[in-house]
Amino acid sequence: MDFLRESFGAAIAMIVALDPEMYSIVYLSLHVSFFSTLIASILGVPLGFYLAVKKFRGKRLVITILNTLLALPTVVIGLLVYAFLSRRGMLGFMGLLYTPKAIIIGQVILILPWVTTFTMTAVSRIDERYRQTALTLGASALQAALVVVREARFGILAAIIAAFGRVIAEIGIAMMLGGNIKGYTRTMTTAMALEHNKGEFVLAVALGIVLLTVSLLLNAALQLAQGRYGGER
Repeated sequence: MDFLRESFGAAIAMIVALDPEMYSIVYLSLHVSFFSTLIASILGVPLGFYLAVKKFRGKRLVITILNTLLALPTVVIGLLVYAFLSRRGMLGFMGLLYTPKAIIIGQVILILPWVTTFTMTAVSRIDERYRQTALTLGASALQAALVVVREARFGILAAIIAAFGRVIAEIGIAMMLGGNIKGYTRTMTTAMALEHNKGEFVLAVALGIVLLTVSLLLNAALQLAQGRYGGER
């Protein structure tokens, strides 16, 4: 208990002192997680909406594949993307391996099924009459879609937040595609694993506190938005 208490106290002191190394790691984690979530949302939200409102041959197969991809291990994604980005891979000439961009590519692949599936679920719960009524009143297809998205906004927002939480806490992709290079591709999770292996727990505990705080703030923001605007409907 003394060891845990001392490590926790030193970690808090490191956070308060604005330790440069720790905050550079936090910044990189937030940076790659933000852009991977942004790209996955730009792609996944429209795709999820389309799957929810359209009927086409093979739709059930597509949904089954998406549900399967929800459980895709990060190491499998890391291996596949590594094969493409390595020097002998098809995209090796781009020099992306062991860069933040490589991490973002892997994380987009990881969470795209999450955003798509959860958006589809959120939109499917909205009564189809909302969209049909909007179309009947002269709204364009895009305007009618926006009406449905507005009604499903909290479900979609929850999907995006869940996806962000998934990537900021993952380690396999960041380690395999980023290489855990100090000051360049070292994220919170890879740094925590490294510090644990070295037997130095202060930085690992500090990063763990920051990681949990980020998750708490995101979920608190979602709950606040739901409480403030949920009664407007």
